[in-house]
Amino acid sequence: MPRPTAGTPSARDKLLDAALSVIRAKGYSATSVDELCAEAGVTKGAFFHHFKSKDGLAVAAAEHWSEVTGDLFASAAYHDHADPLDRVLGYLRFRRALIAGEVSEFTCLVGTMVQEAYDAHPDIAAACGRSIFSHARTLESDIAAAMADRGVAGTDWTAASLALHTQAVLQGAFILAKAGGGGGVAVEQVDHLYRYITLLFGASGNKEPRT
Repeated sequence: MPRPTAGTPSARDKLLDAALSVIRAKGYSATSVDELCAEAGVTKGAFFHHFKSKDGLAVAAAEHWSEVTGDLFASAAYHDHADPLDRVLGYLRFRRALIAGEVSEFTCLVGTMVQEAYDAHPDIAAACGRSIFSHARTLESDIAAAMADRGVAGTDWTAASLALHTQAVLQGAFILAKAGGGGGVAVEQVDHLYRYITLLFGASGNKEPRT
């Protein structure tokens, strides 16, 4: 999903890009420093020049993931819609379109790592949490504007909680894909989320996830 570092990457950049692909494919615990160095095409000495440990790389990789995916979403066309609900639904269509290729190519680095690290590696878990919660916050203003525009007042939910719900569904969809369902089952979950938000805001029934 994210693009590798542009230009001529440094050894540090190569290692971070390697982490994005290898950890999504194998998981954090199963990934070794030697594998990361081999994927990046750098020496072990270069690894320890830039990172004190594999955990240190993981924290930096979570931040790198936020940067590269942040650029991807910030430049996406769904922001161009005048209607805030169309921007929210456009975000979901964009997420749907990104579910392509091998499971390791469309699933989330920080979602993968936090499932292993949430208790054993608190620094990694915190970095993953910052990434996930920060991305959710990018949806809040559009959700809040859609609520105001359509007179939708959540008595027990907020724009922030709905933004987090979108991420809960997406991360759950990735787990189902890894459990054997592949991209198809992940797409189905995004479609269900799309329909839920459409109904929640009373939008016209002709809005379809595939458009």
